[in-house]
Amino acid sequence: MQGRSLLPLLTGKKVEWRDALYYHYYEYPGIHAVKRHYGVCTTRYKLIHYYYDVDEWELYDLEKDPHEMHNVIALPEYRAVKEELLGKLRALQVQYGDSDELAQEILLGDLNRK
Repeated sequence: MQGRSLLPLLTGKKVEWRDALYYHYYEYPGIHAVKRHYGVCTTRYKLIHYYYDVDEWELYDLEKDPHEMHNVIALPEYRAVKEELLGKLRALQVQYGDSDELAQEILLGDLNRK
């Protein structure tokens, strides 16, 4: 689990905080039946990449679409947002030592255990 201590915030110290959150969901098939994916989320946007048996990208404008019902990845007006979030995604993958290749290695390990 990656993260930073909340103690400085709780003691009133000024702290530079992140502007995006990275996550990676590996568990499929599972009780939730959510495909393997990773993504980055800011206060306004979420960029998601589904991988392994699908190769799909999704982008949501959480301000306009809080329930994530309308994928705007292909809309030209979101091109700059998509590029910015992709940059954040790749930087956070490097920061946390995660990658598409690592995801595939984990998957192969899971398949070999079955």
